[in-house]
Amino acid sequence: MLRTFAIDQGRIVEDRTAEEPREARLGRAHWIDALEADEDERAALNRFLTDELPEDEDVEEIESSARYFVDIDGIHVHSLFLAQSEGRHETETVAFILQPARLITLRDEDLADFRLLRMRARAGQVEADTPESLLVTMFDQKVENLADTVEDLHLKLEQVSHTVLEDEEADYEAAIDNLAKLEDSAGKIRLCLMDTQRSISFVLRHLPARSPSRETAREILRDVDTLMSHIAFLFDKINFLMDSTVSFINIEQNQIIKIFSIAAVVFLPPTLVASIYGMNFQYMPELSWKYGYPMAICLMIAAGIAPYLYFKHKNWL
Repeated sequence: MLRTFAIDQGRIVEDRTAEEPREARLGRAHWIDALEADEDERAALNRFLTDELPEDEDVEEIESSARYFVDIDGIHVHSLFLAQSEGRHETETVAFILQPARLITLRDEDLADFRLLRMRARAGQVEADTPESLLVTMFDQKVENLADTVEDLHLKLEQVSHTVLEDEEADYEAAIDNLAKLEDSAGKIRLCLMDTQRSISFVLRHLPARSPSRETAREILRDVDTLMSHIAFLFDKINFLMDSTVSFINIEQNQIIKIFSIAAVVFLPPTLVASIYGMNFQYMPELSWKYGYPMAICLMIAAGIAPYLYFKHKNWL
């Protein structure tokens, strides 16, 4: 799917004139957004390039030289964006090709950042004078959305913290599962922030010296630095809560083992008495006693009570 946008009086406006030929809409567009482009759509975009559009495996390359470079077709940036799938955060790579007359974005997922940008464009809230300022605006919104996600992550972490540290009926296994998910999400967010830092630094080096977007790009870098510090704090807190949860589980297990150990010690002396009087020797003086059986029962009870009282005296119970 190809969506086209134009810059009109300093704002981004979506081109919705479906009756016009696609080539005409693409030719006057300042931003072409390609979502899961098919072969026909890719061929239509290739007329703006001397080389072909990057394939999926090219976009996913992790080498810096493959993600950020400049060639005859323009400035190429392959940046990670945060996505959500089945309740878990994932990362998706978006390919940006910045040319003097247009910005081309190539992606395979319908990301929330782009949906929000389209909604804001329809409301006339996306300001841009040039394709390069639009690119910087996209990264600015990306960082804002990451900041919102970090805040949501912090709130969820506070809930888990209350459960682990204050709830006496806490389900520690569920808490560990939630902490593992939060740690995974924090890792994906940090990866996106690090990638954004590298992307903006690269774009900043190639912006014109007098471009108004340079100051916006620097502000984005400052925001990223702040969020990186916040993410580091969240990682520390997640690790602390994980260690605390595991410690509480160990304490509960030790309590159970302690109970079994004390029970074994309490029942050991009565078992010893019963074993002695269960031996089959011919001459055992107590066998002929009239009160031998009650005496043996009382002896076993006393042998069990004695260690129990000793443990209570030592405050082991």
